[in-house]
Amino acid sequence: MHELSIAQSLLDIVVEEAIRHGVSKVRRVGVRVGAFTNVVPDSLSFCFDLIKEGTVAEGAELKLTPVPLAGLCQDCGAELDMSEAVFSCPQCQSANVKVTQGQELLIDYIETDEG
Repeated sequence: MHELSIAQSLLDIVVEEAIRHGVSKVRRVGVRVGAFTNVVPDSLSFCFDLIKEGTVAEGAELKLTPVPLAGLCQDCGAELDMSEAVFSCPQCQSANVKVTQGQELLIDYIETDEG
């Protein structure tokens, strides 16, 4: 279960940022999770809830935003919806496709009680 180590890394970043900004309580943490990361959202939320107790993020909600897989054909320039996980361009049949989104796993925002 790699979600536990990911949750720990997210929490470490949240705690570091809270300390850096003098924040005593975090209310919500927004995370963008790409479809190509192999992260199970329910497992990540469960793990985050397990380890946040006793930190500034205790009681904080982890808000996950899924990011679909998309790409760009390097030959014809077509933008591709890759939700079917087909890695060839439907317009020109080229396999020269670059993934443009869906690999991200990043903190989008941290909401706090402080202004």
